[in-house]
Amino acid sequence: MKSYDEHATAQTREIAESTPPDTVNPKVEALVTDLIGRVADKWTMLVLETLDAHRTLRFTALSRLIPGISQKMLTQTLRRMERDGMLSRTVHPVIPPHVDYSLTELGGSLGAAFCGVWIWAEENLSRIETARADFDRRTDIGKGS
Repeated sequence: MKSYDEHATAQTREIAESTPPDTVNPKVEALVTDLIGRVADKWTMLVLETLDAHRTLRFTALSRLIPGISQKMLTQTLRRMERDGMLSRTVHPVIPPHVDYSLTELGGSLGAAFCGVWIWAEENLSRIETARADFDRRTDIGKGS
């Protein structure tokens, strides 16, 4: 998520480069495992990125801006994110009713945390491409191709 400011990026880098503690709180470990499973899926990340870029959107606008997502998957993703406190859902009591979605502070900070993955990817892109090309050459040779 490249739209986060330099301060958030620097803070994320500092956290990522710090030495992990000797003991890990099991509740924190369980939460991290749970959150990674939820937010590492592409839909959650795309919703985070889209809401970060547009601030507040209705369901149909989110659906249009996230190619390939079904209504069912978008609904499930939004509900999980709302339950975890990542976004707020505002129902406007009009006819027909309309609902707006926006990131909460917590959701925005999660996006900033994942900014570290973008930094890592930028810094290691050529190394990964080289490793993949080397692997592909080795496996192609081994297949007799």
